[in-house]
Amino acid sequence: MVQRFDSVLAAAHEACAAQDHPQACLYVLATPIGNLADIGLRALHVLSLVDALACEDTRHSQALLRGYGIDKPAHAFLALHQHNEHSAAEQVIVRLQRGERVAYLSDAGTPAISDPGARLVAGVQGAGFRVVPIPGVSSVTAVLSVSGCQGDGSFVFLGFLPSKSTERQHAIQTMSQENRAQVFLEAPHRIQALANDVGALGEREISVGRELTKQFEEVARMKAQDFPSWLQANPHRSRGEFAMVLHPQVVSNDKAHHAGDALLDMLLAELPVKTAVKLAAQISGESRNALYERALQKKQAPT
Repeated sequence: MVQRFDSVLAAAHEACAAQDHPQACLYVLATPIGNLADIGLRALHVLSLVDALACEDTRHSQALLRGYGIDKPAHAFLALHQHNEHSAAEQVIVRLQRGERVAYLSDAGTPAISDPGARLVAGVQGAGFRVVPIPGVSSVTAVLSVSGCQGDGSFVFLGFLPSKSTERQHAIQTMSQENRAQVFLEAPHRIQALANDVGALGEREISVGRELTKQFEEVARMKAQDFPSWLQANPHRSRGEFAMVLHPQVVSNDKAHHAGDALLDMLLAELPVKTAVKLAAQISGESRNALYERALQKKQAPT
């Protein structure tokens, strides 16, 4: 495997040779979520360049670097995970005070997104040191890009839903009232329980990304109520990490028009036309011009 990346590593150094990567700086570095070939040239260059690496799992990160043909001594690796992030951040700051370059890697994907890293970044910034992002893979943007969501492009990231059944069901009930797309994650040992609860959302569409970027990657789009049976149809589908999208609530034009008209009628009964139209547009999200035209028609219509 190392030989496969020899030329890539050389290309990374050549591509980044003229770029400035300052000392006494923390590099927040995204790593692949499964496919080693998803690493960026700049990420490879920085991994070779840094003096120390803070890692969610040092053994995992050491194996990752060796896969790219990058060798670092054991003392260059520092464990920094959810249970020791505050104290480990202090050790990172000490290294930065020495003028070292330090990279932070979570086990997969972009740090500080449902992974440790946010406290580290805040601590380093509070100590007056620079933090530089080295962007790359994220399961959040990966699953969104293949979800086919229709909407205005806005979305909510929920991370992992609660593991306790009652709390998870309450979270899903709250999700049902949100009109934007919602991205959430789940581990294989809880996926069937999650699917059963998500099924309560009925005909609301979801996209399920399983083992993204890996050999057995699977992306499927379905109604929420079909998710449990989809999982059960193949025992292999309960394996691997999941990234999912609850699609925006779709409201037909006829329903939206009817709701806007009903709201407009109530407001026109109490308010001047311009005020009623302004409020109706803010509440319903409909075009102010369209509402204003309908308001004038209503005012001119015989009673």
